[in-house]
Amino acid sequence: MKKSNGSLLVLYLSLGGLAFAVLQSLVAPALSTIATDLDASTGDISWILTAYLLSASVLTPILGRLGDMIGKRKVLIAVLAVLAAGTLLAALAPNLIVLILARVLQGAAGAILPLSIGIVRDELPRERVSVTVGLLSAIFGIGAGVGIVAAGPIVENLSWHWLFWLPLVLVVVALIGVIFGMSESPVRTPGRLDVLGAAILSVSLVALLLAISKGESWGWADGLTLGTAGLGVVGLIGFVLVELRTAEPLIDMRLMRVRGVWATDVVAMVLGFAMFGTFVLVPTLLELPAATGYGFGKSVSQAGLFLLPTVIMMVLFGPLAGLLDRRFGPKVPMFLGTVAVVGAFVVPAVSHGEIWLVLISGVLTGIGIGFAFAAMSNAIIESVPATQTGEATSVNTIARTIGSSIGTAVIAAVISSNSTPQGLPTDDAFTLGFTLCAGVAVLAVLASLLVPAAKRRRQEALAHGVDDLESVA
Repeated sequence: MKKSNGSLLVLYLSLGGLAFAVLQSLVAPALSTIATDLDASTGDISWILTAYLLSASVLTPILGRLGDMIGKRKVLIAVLAVLAAGTLLAALAPNLIVLILARVLQGAAGAILPLSIGIVRDELPRERVSVTVGLLSAIFGIGAGVGIVAAGPIVENLSWHWLFWLPLVLVVVALIGVIFGMSESPVRTPGRLDVLGAAILSVSLVALLLAISKGESWGWADGLTLGTAGLGVVGLIGFVLVELRTAEPLIDMRLMRVRGVWATDVVAMVLGFAMFGTFVLVPTLLELPAATGYGFGKSVSQAGLFLLPTVIMMVLFGPLAGLLDRRFGPKVPMFLGTVAVVGAFVVPAVSHGEIWLVLISGVLTGIGIGFAFAAMSNAIIESVPATQTGEATSVNTIARTIGSSIGTAVIAAVISSNSTPQGLPTDDAFTLGFTLCAGVAVLAVLASLLVPAAKRRRQEALAHGVDDLESVA
């Protein structure tokens, strides 16, 4: 097959990533509408989010590793085909069981980002890699924001089924583009899939994320929650021990010793917490009745529009992070991004009584996420050989997913424990929530400072066999 057209390749990968990210968040604002239409309880309807989350966390490392082994394009085609099938099934779903099954299929597309980053690294010239990776990484934050913004107007003017019909168009275009407009990369790591490691990791992540997602409804001190969380933690420890003794591991644990990798994974987890914290807090605050004295009385559609500045900043600052990376390395944009995220929560923690304060917070969130998400992906690929891009970026994606789950669960718990007898969150709930997110985001700043600076990063990269990137060469 002839060489891929670089610009079209980036377009197809961007559409696939955008569709996945939009689907991740698009259903959240519409859960109550879907529950009413399908006659489902609040507890049951939450499985629409949980099933997607569990599927993505389990399949991302497996598919990322398969991409390194048998070819990233082949696996990406399969992933996009499964995503299209799941999205079509969701659009036609007559009941909750079918919709949950469709969300499981959609979750397989969690591997799109690591596969896309690997393809960009393999196919594009050195000088384009960092900027393109920055764009693709930012798109995942952008897509999540677009999902929150678009959900209200879609449901109010069409129906919840269109939450899936519209992204399906993006998925189909991306799939056709990858099939007919992309060549297969010669960069591979032949071997066998570590089935035992995959099984242990799957059980561990499912247990851990179930405990996080369902802790609020099960009760955080309930034996089921504690037992499930314990199983997840013990399973992860067992997974590490097994991988250290496996000749062809699913995830090479030696990569986790590289400071540029593990420090970036910590940043990913913390920022996942913070990003979904704001996606819970801000719309809730905006939609509360103005009669409360601290709410703004906006509709779902209006509240979504207030997140547009966040999305726009992500669009602008993601590629800019790539440019900074080419000059200074990923540490600078990652640090700037995490500092901006701290500021994004400090502002409303101090005061959120005026709408312009919420907008400032949103702008800072977009700048921070745009900078940091792009820098994280570049920090990972600049720390590992091309043959291990998939597995390393998959771990970073999982870290972000786990952080998002923890953030959503913790902020939901804060809101529910600080509510009026009528079930409305108090003003203190938002102050505490924003303060908590700001404190957690400080951890991301500290972790970003641990990412190696330019000179040490080059030394470590060369020591680990990285010689294909402009920033290293």
